Amino acid sequence: MKAYGVEDGDYTAFQEGFGDAADQVQDGNIDISFGILGLPAGSIENLHASAGDVMMLELSDDAIAYMEENTGYRRHTIPADTYDFVKRYETVTAYAILMANTNTISEELGYQLAKLMVENSDEITHNQGKQMTLENALNGAEDLPIHPGAARYYEEQGLSFDNPIAELNVSDDKSELILGTGSSGGTYYPLGGEMANVWNNHIDSISVTNQETGASIENMASIRDDKMDLGMSVHVPALDAINGEGEFSEGAVENAAFIGHIYPEVVQIITRESTGIKSLDELKK
Repeated sequence: MKAYGVEDGDYTAFQEGFGDAADQVQDGNIDISFGILGLPAGSIENLHASAGDVMMLELSDDAIAYMEENTGYRRHTIPADTYDFVKRYETVTAYAILMANTNTISEELGYQLAKLMVENSDEITHNQGKQMTLENALNGAEDLPIHPGAARYYEEQGLSFDNPIAELNVSDDKSELILGTGSSGGTYYPLGGEMANVWNNHIDSISVTNQETGASIENMASIRDDKMDLGMSVHVPALDAINGEGEFSEGAVENAAFIGHIYPEVVQIITRESTGIKSLDELKK
């Protein structure tokens, strides 16, 4: 909104779940929905199937440049074949990543976790499983400490990075591990369950249980407090946690390290043709 000069008083904001927001757009109670979602987003596909006139509001080059300078979000192009009603769409994205507790995840286990995320992601049926590729593996790792086991795997695969290597403080190898995900109605929980199944099927020495949580911030705090071994997080709050900023200004998370990229969480701004809105500029009073 700041990139377009839109002020708080120019609009009325509602905090809704992504599915509920799409329903409200369909009913005409909300004009625009901002979602940070995987591709393709089922809620958007369902809305278009029902309403038939969904439009995406593309971000301008200036707005994207502003966000890249002032936030952790980066430019992202939604390919033309993602939705049948969008030819090409320029926006920004954050990245869902996997963070590990450096007090409980050994170097060898970190290596296996990263390796299986990439090499066995084809066993995951969730739409976002296809995003866990070697090409994407370091997306969202920027400025985060990387787990030494994951670093070893990526170096073996010829990837280069200049992240600091995290120090481990693992006294005993745990066999029962907790993976923090998100709410059961979101992407993290079901995707995390399938990731846990992949690890459980290929690493005999561990059993990973996916746990429903409040997602990024709760997961990073639980890792800090040694209540969790692995956590899914957007890379921006993960970086805040490491640096002791934002929600973590009262205490940095010093025992967390990057394992790998999961999927892009893409900003998708939708409205309907019936609103007559074609750009965020039109929200300015």
